[in-house]
Amino acid sequence: MKRLLALIATVAGLGLTVGAALAQALNAEGEVRRIDAAHGKITLKHGPIPNLQLPAMTLVFKVADPAMLSQVKPGDTVRFAADKVEGQYTITAIQPK
Repeated sequence: MKRLLALIATVAGLGLTVGAALAQALNAEGEVRRIDAAHGKITLKHGPIPNLQLPAMTLVFKVADPAMLSQVKPGDTVRFAADKVEGQYTITAIQPK
């Protein structure tokens, strides 16, 4: 999350909108397979995630903010940002395509 906020601050300093900063931060794509709102988790079949050095696969992620889960549903194609937070792969931002 700190990286995302730093990126937004940097881009804002360049005169770009927050929307443009978010679009740049959403560096991975995938398909929502399952949502576990009770545990704050989402299963994504995703392409490569460069910052985590993960190849394409299906993976269960924790979400930084459980409210993000209300923005998507199984079957949706999404763009997202993920990071390793306290040892767990965590979605820090997500947006339907």
